[in-house]
Amino acid sequence: MRIALRTAISGAVVAATVLAGGTAHATPPGPGVTGKLIYQTTVGDTDYVLREVTVPPGQATGWHYHDGPVYGYVKQGTLTHYHADCAVDGVYPEGTSLREPGGPSDVHLGRNLGDTTLVLEVLYVLPHGAPFSEDVPNPGCPFQ
Repeated sequence: MRIALRTAISGAVVAATVLAGGTAHATPPGPGVTGKLIYQTTVGDTDYVLREVTVPPGQATGWHYHDGPVYGYVKQGTLTHYHADCAVDGVYPEGTSLREPGGPSDVHLGRNLGDTTLVLEVLYVLPHGAPFSEDVPNPGCPFQ
């Protein structure tokens, strides 16, 4: 499954011809957190969006959730992933993949606790017109 997901994401990156920049969406993302659009298409009522998200050392995505499932591949660095209970629910080193189910019950935060820039390839599967993420306040965790 991980190899198939990595192959699909990598294939989409290679096939992509549209490149655009922007800031990753979350409340509040740390300084220097960015997202670059790699590819986007709509099939029926679903948007498929591939982005490269970069998180500098010591920074975080901000607390958020997605309106649909999200699939990620850690291209560089290590992602430490937290859910709203403030507990680490996964540590994803370079070369690993993860899935976020989406919806308001999946509030989470991604942090780069390492000294290397974290680079994620992220495939969003969203209802047409939905934002990449829905910002939410910190659920009471002692970190942002």
